[in-house]
Amino acid sequence: MPDPGLGTMNVAAIAAEGARRQRSKAALITALPDGGTETLTYADLWERVRAIAGALRAQGVRPGDRVAVMLPNITEFPCVYFAVLAMGAVVVPVHLLFKRDEITHVLRDSEARVLVASASILPQAGPAARDVGAFVVAVGAVSAAEVGADVTLAEFEGGADPIDEYVAVNPLEPATVLYTSGTTGTPKGAVGSHFALMEQVNVSLIDLFDLRQEDVVFGGLPLFHTFGQTVVMNTSLRRGATIVLLPRFDAATALDLCVRHRVTAFDGVPTMFIALLEAARDTTERPPLRFCISGGSALPEAVLERFEATFRAPIQEGYGMTETSPVIAVNPKGVPSRAGSVGLPIWGVDVVIADADVEDRVVPVAPGETGELVVRGHNLFTGYLGQPEATAAAMCDGWLRTGDIGTMSADGYVTIVDRKKDMIIRNGYNVYPSEVESVLHRHEDVTSAAVFGVHHDVHGQEVHAAVVLRDPDADVAAIDAFMRTRVAAFKYPRVFHVVDSLPLGPSGKVLRRALSATYSA
Repeated sequence: MPDPGLGTMNVAAIAAEGARRQRSKAALITALPDGGTETLTYADLWERVRAIAGALRAQGVRPGDRVAVMLPNITEFPCVYFAVLAMGAVVVPVHLLFKRDEITHVLRDSEARVLVASASILPQAGPAARDVGAFVVAVGAVSAAEVGADVTLAEFEGGADPIDEYVAVNPLEPATVLYTSGTTGTPKGAVGSHFALMEQVNVSLIDLFDLRQEDVVFGGLPLFHTFGQTVVMNTSLRRGATIVLLPRFDAATALDLCVRHRVTAFDGVPTMFIALLEAARDTTERPPLRFCISGGSALPEAVLERFEATFRAPIQEGYGMTETSPVIAVNPKGVPSRAGSVGLPIWGVDVVIADADVEDRVVPVAPGETGELVVRGHNLFTGYLGQPEATAAAMCDGWLRTGDIGTMSADGYVTIVDRKKDMIIRNGYNVYPSEVESVLHRHEDVTSAAVFGVHHDVHGQEVHAAVVLRDPDADVAAIDAFMRTRVAAFKYPRVFHVVDSLPLGPSGKVLRRALSATYSA
């Protein structure tokens, strides 16, 4: 590797510079369980970062050490996140839905020395930390003893001298280790550098989003996930905007917060936009939204149209993944989003649609043809922690193989067809669930839907659909007839399952493989 030179970069500069430039402005407004809110200014945020970083230093944490964080969207998440980085250490956010064995794996694999966790999660996380000998800091506990922690955060940050300034590190040094959700095997830790994370913020502010200092941004996306962490937290605080944090997403509460605090920018996944549309049926009040950002999975065209009509705000749909920090492509600001497309590759990032059947090299297909998206650019992770073989398997000719199937138009717009592993093969024909879901969402009785494959002795796989209905007494036969007239015979669902809700992952994505496993059994 070439000499990286003398330059330095630390993502913690976001918090430090914020305090220097707009000390008294609200950085965070956090919803509390009693219905009230807690406000933290940029100056307050940096003071807490300095105090927690000082406590980590006193605990023996040194540059390069890993510190695990298992917190919902509360004030303490940004405080701890930037404190770890300010020490030159590495943040390891842990999915809140992980159970003891999964948490143990993350802590052991990352060699985390400290775990900062919400008291409510410690019944699972506490034993996992003891399994690996990690020091436990409890957030939201009256005493450490009652939750089996070593210390409460209040005791921890008040028991040492604050740091004076953040540690200068090489731009390519690790900043985060984000673990994949494990749907395709044991979770792997994707290592993100300070450079990749900061360049994402810079490109977002210069090219992608019309985010202004006076904006109020809704923070309902989980901050332990790359989408919420980079696009909501880091980008908003870098701009000097205000974030309204909601610890657990609930559409009615979210809509109320957006109205009360005059939210102007809403970032979410498709399930959030669908839920907000349902909540909007019960009230005429609307927040003054200027723009919205959707990612995580395909946004059905019908949902985009209904949301923009209901809330009078454009949605910029984008696409990314944990290994790309996360944004790869997005519909550009200032022009109407191209329905069904995730937009153009971001500045400095190359995207090619490659032949999905050729594994050992990148073979581009013609514009409009279907293939696997491969990516290269400043946004790439530095590899999977401690897994050079897995890293090598994900790369080909210097390109990251995303595992996503899509197309690119002649003018460069990218459309995601589906995950390679979610594709259904019925009688030898490829069926892409998101395409069928997009049609299902156009039916007036369907609130949300997921399409998935179930093994079939004759057809190889059969197409199933799980649907949440607006009216429980709605006629499923009518939905079936609706689909048969709108999609090809090999694509439409032969089996419908009416469900109260769809299984969601920690980031709000619908877990199609969980449905497939349930109904296969």
